[in-house]
Order: sequence, then structure tokens, then C-alpha cells
Amino acid sequence: MKHVIDVVRIQTVNWIGLLAWPVAILGLTFVINFTLFGLLGNQTSTDNRTTGALISIYIVMAISHLQSITQVFPFAMGLSVTRRTFYAATALVVAGQAAIFGVALTLFMLLEQLTNGWGISMRFFSLPFLVQDNLVLQFLVFTVPFIALSAIGVFGGVVFKRWGQSGVYVMGIGASLVVFAAVVLITLGQLWPAVGSFFATTPTVALLAGYPLLIAVVLGAGGYLAIRRAVP
Repeated sequence: MKHVIDVVRIQTVNWIGLLAWPVAILGLTFVINFTLFGLLGNQTSTDNRTTGALISIYIVMAISHLQSITQVFPFAMGLSVTRRTFYAATALVVAGQAAIFGVALTLFMLLEQLTNGWGISMRFFSLPFLVQDNLVLQFLVFTVPFIALSAIGVFGGVVFKRWGQSGVYVMGIGASLVVFAAVVLITLGQLWPAVGSFFATTPTVALLAGYPLLIAVVLGAGGYLAIRRAVP
């Protein structure tokens, strides 16, 4: 375990990429949205002051972990760190970072509700489909997507280190073909109402915590198998 913690310290040297940039991007998008809704004033209904800009911090976090694999992994291998230790440390960093941001977003959501949308009825953190009555469930709804998107970033980085640029292209094309095939099958089978019903009736916790956790586990396992043969 000591070796894993040592590698965690190596990864967190890049605290700017792991913490500062996600927070900065989120802060910037918040200020932009707050300014726009503030300037619009009564021109927009209070029911329409909802923004999806919260997704920005999730995207930045995924990118930061992709960079951890492509940049920190070779450095760690040069220090004779085993691939298993590096991957375990990466998982620990992802979990810790997700938990920190999950707590922060939950607190900001509560503050947003207490201040009536920062005084202008803006819904930045307390999006209608995200809000839960239970704080533990609320924490999971915010946190697990961080883990899932980070797993995607880590997996993409591992694919690049294992199979190079060609591997990334094949992965991207393969994912696009899967999505395309699903759209075609759903369209031909006239299943779009059923798809809509599924998302409308499935609890938010299942959609944003249960299924994303499953994705993270699958990609995490796949990434571990691939990184064992990855070239630094």
C-alpha cells in the first residue's frame, strides 16, 4: 500500500490539472451564466433559467485523467513503478477527486437552493433531474459520473499507450459504429417511445449512479488488462 500512496503523490504533483483547472473552468462557466441571466433580468422567465454548464467540470476531469496516463505513466515507469501499482494509484486518485468534487457540488447545490438561485433564480447546480431528497443519494448522483468519465479518460489513455494513435482511431470508430447501429435498430423497430419511457421512468440514482458505476467497472477492468502490456 505504501508504494501505491507514493505513486498517488507523484500523480498529485499535477494538482493544477487535477484540481485547479476543473475548478477554474467550472467557475468561469458559472460566472458567464450568472452574468447572462443577470443581464437578461425579466426578459427570461424564472422557470427558464436553467443551464447545463455543470457538465464542463466532468469533461475537464476526464481529460485530466487521460493526460495522467499519457504523461505521468511513462515517468512512473522510469522510476521502476509496476503497472499494477500505477493503476491502483490512478484508481485511488480518481475516487478521491470524485469524492471531493461530489461533496463540493452537493454543498453548492444546497447553497443555490438557500439563496433562491443566487438571487436570480438560476439553476446551475440544482438541475431538476439531479436533485434528490436524500443527501447520500445526492452525493452519489454527483460523484459517480465523475468516476465513469474519468474511467473513460483513463481507458482512452491506456489504449493510446498500448496501441498508439491507430488504437485510438479504432476505438473511436468502433464506438461510433455501435451508437449508429443502436440508432438504426431503434428507428427500424420504432422503439423510440420505449427508449423515452425508459429514461422517464428509471430513477435518477440508477441513471446517474448505478449504470455509470457499471461502465466505470467494465472500463477499469479493460484498462487494467491493457496497461499490463502498454509501452511507457
